[in-house]
Amino acid sequence: MKYYLRGLDCPSCAAKIERKLNNLNPNPNQEININLNNNTVELDPELYEEAQKIVDDIEPGVKLIPKENNKEQPHNNYEDDHSSNLKQEYLKIIISLGLLIFGFIFREELQNTPWAIADYSVFLIAYFLVGGHVVISAVKNLVRRDIFNEKFLMTIATLGAILIQELPEAVAVMLFYAVGELFQDLAVNKSRRSISSLLDLRPEFANLITEKGTEQVSPEQVTPGDVIEIYPGERIPLDGKVLSGESYINASALTGESVPESVGPGEQVMAGTINENNLLRVQVTKEFNNSSVAKIFDLVEKAAERKAPTEKFITTFAAWYTPVVVGGAAVLATIPPLLIPGAEFSEWIYRALILLVISCPCALVLSIPLGYFGGIGGASRGGILVKGANFLDALIDADTVVFDKTGTLTEGTFQVVKINPKNGFSDQELLNYASTAEIYSNHPIARSILHEAKHKFNFSREELKAKVLKQREDKGFGVKTTLSDGSVILAGSEKLLTKESINMDLTDEKDNGETIVHVAVDDKYVGYLILDDEIKADAAEIVAKLKAKGVSHTVMLSGDEEQTAKRVAKQLNIDKYYAGLLPEEKIEIMDELIANKTGDEKILYVGDGINDAPVITRADVGIAMGALGTDAAIEAADIVLMDDNLDKIPLSLDVARKTRRIVLQNIVFALGVKAAFVSLGALGMATMWGAIFADVGVALLAVFNSTRALRTPGKLSQYNSDSE
Repeated sequence: MKYYLRGLDCPSCAAKIERKLNNLNPNPNQEININLNNNTVELDPELYEEAQKIVDDIEPGVKLIPKENNKEQPHNNYEDDHSSNLKQEYLKIIISLGLLIFGFIFREELQNTPWAIADYSVFLIAYFLVGGHVVISAVKNLVRRDIFNEKFLMTIATLGAILIQELPEAVAVMLFYAVGELFQDLAVNKSRRSISSLLDLRPEFANLITEKGTEQVSPEQVTPGDVIEIYPGERIPLDGKVLSGESYINASALTGESVPESVGPGEQVMAGTINENNLLRVQVTKEFNNSSVAKIFDLVEKAAERKAPTEKFITTFAAWYTPVVVGGAAVLATIPPLLIPGAEFSEWIYRALILLVISCPCALVLSIPLGYFGGIGGASRGGILVKGANFLDALIDADTVVFDKTGTLTEGTFQVVKINPKNGFSDQELLNYASTAEIYSNHPIARSILHEAKHKFNFSREELKAKVLKQREDKGFGVKTTLSDGSVILAGSEKLLTKESINMDLTDEKDNGETIVHVAVDDKYVGYLILDDEIKADAAEIVAKLKAKGVSHTVMLSGDEEQTAKRVAKQLNIDKYYAGLLPEEKIEIMDELIANKTGDEKILYVGDGINDAPVITRADVGIAMGALGTDAAIEAADIVLMDDNLDKIPLSLDVARKTRRIVLQNIVFALGVKAAFVSLGALGMATMWGAIFADVGVALLAVFNSTRALRTPGKLSQYNSDSE
């Protein structure tokens, strides 16, 4: 069951809650992850009370609310929480800054009051105004024996500065820490909105046609078979089939493609797209929870749950990093004054306090997840849905890309280019038998044969269906159809007819690589049809781009005949191809490729997401092409491309590499600056002001750098700007 963590806006606290919940989890094989996109967590309801206690211990005030009891969308709740607290934070910071400036200007006069009471009053008011919640939280954590966190570091450092009468510096630490938290929160909110913009595809209502007329209802109330109306400018609320009306549909928010698509009667429309021109009357085909856009919501919500290895390392690193820093500061404050003649405790305590401020791990704990979050969000706005940061990371090591042929590298729309009857049969008889055999098949080849039969001889689908008693489709071979008069028709590959011991006379034919469908009736060979599938215009260019980006091997898997696969592979400069494969044989080839790889290189499989679902699942990274509305693709793939644009494959590599660069930049920058200032602080060459920059300044710069991941490279940026 999903719960919304209302009031949670601290990624570091989220990581701690996540660790504690996993210790509570009775199923160690299934990790509990807090989704930073919308502050949700999936829990066993029986763990609710214990989970809420854990949350209260770490972040008092945050409440676990069952998602179905929370009528508003989680990201909207976050916006409400965020906007309501923003004015208060601004006011506190402004007043504290004013008091700090006043204290600086009139420091001498304030100190000349009895016991310097005015001096302490001004600075302590400013201190507790922006840092009071930090101190209170640190004290509560101390009571719970959870002392190794950034709030503990801030509190010890600033209280120590107050004790050695460095009041302005203590206030400055808390003030700039508050400013840092504010900007970090704004940056996180910006990344949340990049994902939430996709979740805004959720339609608010449906115009349901009833006996009383048109009634505006929630999409969840509409059932398959109901008829709805979509007016110009409205978002289509559910998947369905157009009954009447012609219009242009804008699917840019789903696919990233800005060019509207024309639809008319009999054509499918998808939830989340926008009707641009005319009134459409649509018959609903799926409940909202099973619609394509609902599945996309679920996919995007779960994307933050799958963490990249770098994220997991930083979370683990931060857990032991803070205790080490506290121990080092304690040693620095006590050992040198005891060993160095003339050394004063106050000086070394001050250095230790500087070390505590410098060493806060906020920059790493926040900016690295935010970098991956930004990469996933930017890609999603361009129609590339990545199911987790781990898959984004895996793309970087892509060494081999395996393609399905039909529908991926080719258009998947076959045309009958030749009808060749044998043994005295006519063209009409051959096409009649072939279309009758294929009448119930949904394969692209079957649809092409039926289209040719309708166009050339005006065969009636109803009449063909009336002849059929039963049909059995043997994937990779063809179909075997039994008619009501007892006749048996075979239509499929040469392997099918050989398997059924049909004698074929093919001595006078040359195989030029086209797709061939052989037909036999009652063990007598009728002839064959030659079909051709057009290669996608940009397929060769995309293969070349992938190789230019470091992909070492390209492989094509096909169920077509040897010559057909060979022709396509040669035209596209594919390194290796496998032809005549059955679905289970494709999995065997993938297993063989995986077994032969060395090192950390990854194997990507790109398919249409329907027949290729098992292979997509087996690959290191499975990519579904043209998956708008395809349930199998969304379920099986690790990355879903919401249209059939091949160019998004190399672009997804660019997104992954840019995100990794940003993450590495943050790690090197944060650790480098902190290491430099720690050394300077230990040598007495750094001040508390320098420590503030090394902490808050580095955190802010790292966070702002992470938000660059939202701006995706190349053509994808064009898609983003077009769709916004």
